[in-house]
Amino acid sequence: MPVVHLGIGSNLGDRQSNCIGAVRRLEECGLRILSQSSLVESEPWGVKDQPRFMNMAVEAETDLPPSELLELLKRVEKDMGREETFRWGPRVIDIDILFYDDDIIDIETLRVPHPFLHERGFVLAPLAEIAPDKVHPVLKKTVSEIFASSAF
Repeated sequence: MPVVHLGIGSNLGDRQSNCIGAVRRLEECGLRILSQSSLVESEPWGVKDQPRFMNMAVEAETDLPPSELLELLKRVEKDMGREETFRWGPRVIDIDILFYDDDIIDIETLRVPHPFLHERGFVLAPLAEIAPDKVHPVLKKTVSEIFASSAF
């Protein structure tokens, strides 16, 4: 069964409960959560004039192919109250596919590994907590190596 790594974030409402609630909903939808990081508070990325985020990462098993997993994540976000605004704007919940096994996916609707993963400390810190030895299939470095060499 494929192992996926997901990034979860929230900067509206009860940010901590939103992130933990997303993990619970993913479990209810059939993902088997293998591990989850602690929560990390961070500055917004992209659009700075908005509330601070709470972020975490999870490692899970799923039998869903990547495109169906993305559909599930979007449905969970919508069910939790996410409304489309503008790119990198505030949100109740955001769930991103960081890694899908060791696959490299580049289609119109999905890019995996996540294209900004290596630029975001708020993604790398929780990911390094649960998957420090995971090798980025494009950069050929472990998550902990990428995190240690980044200047955030």
